[in-house]
Amino acid sequence: MGRIGEAVEALAAVIARLRGPGGCPWDRAQTHASLAPYLLEEAYEAAAALEAGDPDRLKEELGDLLLQVALHAQIESEAGRFDLADVADFLREKLIRRHPHVFAEGTAARTPAEVRERWEELKRKEGKGLELALPALVAARKRIQARGAGQGLHPYLSPPEGPPPDPEGELGRLLFAVCSLAHCWGVEPELALKRHLERLEGGG
Repeated sequence: MGRIGEAVEALAAVIARLRGPGGCPWDRAQTHASLAPYLLEEAYEAAAALEAGDPDRLKEELGDLLLQVALHAQIESEAGRFDLADVADFLREKLIRRHPHVFAEGTAARTPAEVRERWEELKRKEGKGLELALPALVAARKRIQARGAGQGLHPYLSPPEGPPPDPEGELGRLLFAVCSLAHCWGVEPELALKRHLERLEGGG
């Protein structure tokens, strides 16, 4: 086993110990649902570290993101469904399958655009959607844009007659108020908006 394999195996052992008998009460209490907000938070923090261009910070944030992956895999392992090794195997097999121009003879892709087109074609054949996962606010904005102005307004809101003098600041204050209300109600606002969008798409 190489250095990477040994490191991942050691990490999995630590996670199992934290969630095992006599482990950490907080880690033992976590579920997929309770961890979901942390997964989103760590993904955004890793993206911010990428943008900052600080290798040490990026290493730390990628580790925090890997922790979330390992915790979710450990929960599934405890249920007897799969473990972190299965996650890695599934990803490796998908990468090979989605890159026939690298791993299979008789295929070629000369540009990133051709690779992306082939990737999307393979996703369609596998029955996967073409939309990339988006932050809920971005997904909501795209949905409203697609349906035309005013189509996405909440029934409690009146159509605006015009933007205020400081539209960005006003919207920022409104969004902060929504987050404050979500905190009071014990709700993750990102997930709440995502689930609302899912209900809209399903006709609910």
